[in-house]
Amino acid sequence: MPEIVELAERPYVALRGTVQMDGISAFADRLRQVIGWLAAREIAPNGAAFFKYDVVDMEAGLVMEIGFPVDDLHAGEGEIVTGVLPAGRYATAMYHGHPDGLVKATGELLDWGSAEGVEWDADGDKWAARLEVYLSDPREVPDMADWDTELQFKLK
Repeated sequence: MPEIVELAERPYVALRGTVQMDGISAFADRLRQVIGWLAAREIAPNGAAFFKYDVVDMEAGLVMEIGFPVDDLHAGEGEIVTGVLPAGRYATAMYHGHPDGLVKATGELLDWGSAEGVEWDADGDKWAARLEVYLSDPREVPDMADWDTELQFKLK
């Protein structure tokens, strides 16, 4: 069951790109670049990896970032970007299973929001903060069917 929570602002480091729905997996594989960038600068993530969907346009492509929260704001470099996930109220929902099921889980959260009358912090296809937070570490949970993911969608 979704719930509404208050989240503090969170600095992050990520890789940004525009991808088609069928390219998300290949883009996700590039998370290693973020890990390498952080390691080279001795910056430790302070939370789980996330996918941040900035623009959700099924025809033109998804503008998204994959990265990690960190303790302090840093300067990006090359394809690596930095930013701050905004503080505020978020609708959250937990999902257990293979990431292929996240499309359905996302639809269920959006439907719940419509039924509850919540107002998303979005302007058309552009979102202030729409995240999938991957709580399972693939080194510890190699079977993707056993992964836990939290959806976090910012409210106005």
